[in-house]
Amino acid sequence: MRLVIARCSVDYVGRLTAHLPMAPRLILMKADGSVSIHADDRAYKPLNWMNPPCKVREEEIDGVLTWSVVHGKTGEKLVLTIEEVLHDSSHELGVDPGLRKDGVEAHLQELLAEHITTLGDGWTLVRREYMTAIGPVDILCRDHLGGAVAVEIKRRGDIDGVEQLTRYLELLNRDPRLAPVKGIFAAQEIKPQARVLAADRGIDCVTLDYDALRGIEPENPTLF
Repeated sequence: MRLVIARCSVDYVGRLTAHLPMAPRLILMKADGSVSIHADDRAYKPLNWMNPPCKVREEEIDGVLTWSVVHGKTGEKLVLTIEEVLHDSSHELGVDPGLRKDGVEAHLQELLAEHITTLGDGWTLVRREYMTAIGPVDILCRDHLGGAVAVEIKRRGDIDGVEQLTRYLELLNRDPRLAPVKGIFAAQEIKPQARVLAADRGIDCVTLDYDALRGIEPENPTLF
């Protein structure tokens, strides 16, 4: 990645025209060929940019440095007129490992299994990833009366998750060792349509508080 801080003006020519007057700006030139121009007043959105593939041509005419950034497919162009370069450096960043999100479904499952009494006093865990003929249900547990409960966990719960749990319940209730099996649809956020469908199917919805699950004494979730 090349980082350039320069006093420059920027003109965009393409489906429309746009002009940034002369001012100090940060220019990012990435290995994928993209070029973006940034100010110091926003976290992520550039003032202007050119997506790859594009080519950069640097030339100096009458003492004025000009960079022309041309998009290879559409012919759109960014023209940077540079009055003064304040910083110019290149850095090899290597392969990025990607974003690892905290609180993914597997972690939520692990935390809820560890704190199964979050669902109710006297509840006990049977096992995580309880296998059925169409795949594993996230958690199989028993309530305070000893009844079997299947729990499907999502980060954001929608109607597809409710349908998935419905199929698991249909199979689990064929097992005389478990039947009758109730269902709980648990997520950090549950869409209104999913709540309506779950209620129609006789499935309870639980909103999980991820921060509470990580604590020593997790708070009770909201049960609908």
